[in-house]
Amino acid sequence: MSKQNIDQDKNNRGTLMRLLGYLAPRSKRLIVVLMATILSTLFTILGPKVMGDTITVVFEGAYAALTGTGAGIDFGKVGQLLLLLGGLYIFSSLFTFLQQYLMASVAQNTVYDLRTDIFNKLKKLPLNYYDSHSHGDTLSRVINDLDTIGNTLQQSITQFIRSVVLLAGILIMMFTINSLLTIIALVSLPISFFVIKPFLKKSQKFFSQQQDTLGELNGHVEEMYTGHDVVKAFGQEAKGLKTFNNVNDELYEAGRRAQFISGIIMPIMMFIGNLTYVLISIVGGILVTQRVIAIGDIQAFITYTRQFNQPINQMANIANIIQSTIAAARRVFSLLDEEEEIPETPTGKVKAVEGAVTFEHVEFGYDEELLMKDLNINVKPGQTVAIVGPTGAGKTTLINLLLRFYEVKGGSIKLDGTDILAMSRHELRSHFGMVLQDTWLFKGTIRDNIAYGKTNASETEVIKAAKAARADQFIRTLPDGYDTVLNEDASNISQGQRQLLTIARAILADPPIMILDEATSSVDTRTEVFIQEAMNSIMEGRTSFVIAHRLSTIQDADNILVMNQGDVIEQGTHEELLEQKGFYADLYNSQFADEQTG
Repeated sequence: MSKQNIDQDKNNRGTLMRLLGYLAPRSKRLIVVLMATILSTLFTILGPKVMGDTITVVFEGAYAALTGTGAGIDFGKVGQLLLLLGGLYIFSSLFTFLQQYLMASVAQNTVYDLRTDIFNKLKKLPLNYYDSHSHGDTLSRVINDLDTIGNTLQQSITQFIRSVVLLAGILIMMFTINSLLTIIALVSLPISFFVIKPFLKKSQKFFSQQQDTLGELNGHVEEMYTGHDVVKAFGQEAKGLKTFNNVNDELYEAGRRAQFISGIIMPIMMFIGNLTYVLISIVGGILVTQRVIAIGDIQAFITYTRQFNQPINQMANIANIIQSTIAAARRVFSLLDEEEEIPETPTGKVKAVEGAVTFEHVEFGYDEELLMKDLNINVKPGQTVAIVGPTGAGKTTLINLLLRFYEVKGGSIKLDGTDILAMSRHELRSHFGMVLQDTWLFKGTIRDNIAYGKTNASETEVIKAAKAARADQFIRTLPDGYDTVLNEDASNISQGQRQLLTIARAILADPPIMILDEATSSVDTRTEVFIQEAMNSIMEGRTSFVIAHRLSTIQDADNILVMNQGDVIEQGTHEELLEQKGFYADLYNSQFADEQTG
């Protein structure tokens, strides 16, 4: 066996043991499930023996009556045996119901714990995880892979326990009937395991590939669905369909190979079982003619032979399912093992934030290469700071560092003199309000979306914030006003209206520091004037960071930071920067010339 195969086996065993570890809190119920499964199986195992005894009584009685050597069939004893047989099957059914009922509860609670762990994990993952992983693939792990695990726990575990007990019980019953026939039946076991072992190893590779490709396919579908307007606008339907077909073909091929290889196992097991069945029937017939065993016993043994193959076939099929489940569990656990945000060690707290922000010798890079080197910024309380620069200059990165979406690699960022690393992320972010260029609204009423910025906000506060953001007027024109329900992507209102709602949300939160990332880029000129007035009003008396591309909107800023390649290359007021005739002046003049030309 190669080192790669050995490592793969270790990983599979580790994944399986970790999954079983989630069953530990429900060990008591599992014990009851185990006992119920054992009893149910034992009652089922005793059935063929009682049936064989019944046949023996009937046969011997009939033979005695025909030969005149006895009184005939003992119908009283036959009746007792049939009642016993009926009781065995009734109790078997009752215990089967009990174990299925309890196992359903165990499986769903286990998946509930896994789903909770994943959701809690998603809240702890840093921003770079979401930047580097497909949303669709992550959703596939949370939904499809967990469904696979849940179905396996609910169905396959009890089947496996039942198969093991059934196999052991049948062997015992077969030995009590005839050891020679039992040895013949046992020969099929090592042959079966030897034959199916390579198929199990081969199928695992394709089951893993199937789950990974399914996540990739979900990611592509999610991208095409959320960006369907852009796809149609640029006529890229054919390209999107081609990519879908390619990934879908890969999924089909991986699934086909996995199912084909694993599907070979059952016919092979049935073939070996049928050969064993034929051999036992021949030898058993000879033993009956020699009166070594009774006719009822050989009938019971043949029934056990059929049942003997059933648990082996079931375990082969379960091994198939487990391969797929291990692949799904591996993807789930790899998500749970992702590196989390740096653990918090809050030692400081700012009670009344004034809004002073300083960057002292800050260094940062998304990889080994630093984007920011020795960055120093000093923002006084109540100042409006505009951040400008070309695409990729580091404007958004600066804000992400301030909010601790990313952690600095050197230096420090301080809020009112307190290092933000000494504060909890929740406390730090509670002092900031954000209005982003990309709006985010959830499925719910307009009122709830605005109130998202403040817990237990009153109706009056919501309306006041909407009026300040110039959103009240359009809201009241809607059929249900503030009770209008937005759909999942809020496409039942315009982009500009969505932007107004996010501004109202930030106004309602009333934070000491405001961050505006090109907040008016998606509205018309007239609405922009209203929003700018509202922005000027809410920025008054509080520290504000404004990321701007249209320089005409930030001419009144107290300080303008001009960034390029991760560093602040110029700073000052609008007039001061123009007088310097540097990078900012070139940006402004080129933009002004473009506007004049337009």
